[in-house]
Amino acid sequence: MLSFIGRPGRRGEATGAGLHSILQGYSIEVMPRTAATIGDFREVLPEGTRVYIAHIEGTPIEDMVATAARLAGQGFAVMPHFPARIIRDRAMLGDWIKRYRGEAGVDQALLLAGGLAAPRGDFENSMQLMETGLFDAQGFARLHVAGHPEGNRDIDPDGGSRAVDEALRWKQAFSERSDAEMAIVTQFVFEARPVLDWAARLRAAGIGLPVHVGIAGPAKLQTLIKFAIACGVGPSLKVLQKRAKDVSRLLQPYEPTEILTDFAEAQALSGGAAVAKIHFFPLGGIRACADWAGNHGALPMRAAG
Repeated sequence: MLSFIGRPGRRGEATGAGLHSILQGYSIEVMPRTAATIGDFREVLPEGTRVYIAHIEGTPIEDMVATAARLAGQGFAVMPHFPARIIRDRAMLGDWIKRYRGEAGVDQALLLAGGLAAPRGDFENSMQLMETGLFDAQGFARLHVAGHPEGNRDIDPDGGSRAVDEALRWKQAFSERSDAEMAIVTQFVFEARPVLDWAARLRAAGIGLPVHVGIAGPAKLQTLIKFAIACGVGPSLKVLQKRAKDVSRLLQPYEPTEILTDFAEAQALSGGAAVAKIHFFPLGGIRACADWAGNHGALPMRAAG
């Protein structure tokens, strides 16, 4: 267990180094409507940044593909969401995959169950999407899957981790028989320790998929608490709730400096093995998040890993 987090001496070293290492090759998530607020992403993001496009129920596939094509045309690595529970059937899934591939040149996808309580069609989870073989057939080179370091009561209603652990073991086995590169991307969290312990537990269990940690970008505290509750963020929500009780900090915007410093320290101590990448949820705005990352050491470089 990495037990140094919170030691003043170590924290000074990581902050002094500027968070440079942990921020390299970060990814960021957008939606078609938020992406439309940015005229040219080349003026905002480092070259080659991986941009996830969230697919919220009700968003027309035409809007998703058009956003993907625009981002790809500007030189970014595009990774659209495929939420299983809003996909009606195999024909719809195949149509989406072909559109992304043919109209936007996309060869990456984040596969997840989606936030619905019940499926709208034949698919309930990301494993069923992978089992169709349609991503392999269309030459998708990279498939990411969701990770839940703080648990997921939609999957494990008792608050445990049995079902999510079984799912990750299945996905690890799938990665070993697929040509696609795979990784785990987590929900956004506000505390590093649970994620680091969870990632270590996965490695001990033989699950070697790289972990991309979800981090909320800078935003108003009230905005973050609203999104955290809506998205089912687990125990690390208490970090925000504690801050909200401090009147002197209530009106100050949240910045992810502390949690990223903890991850930077873990990376330094583990020789880079603790987590693979940082994935930003720009809840306070795409430009604000990208500017913050740039001001804290992120450099233009190609997304990888």
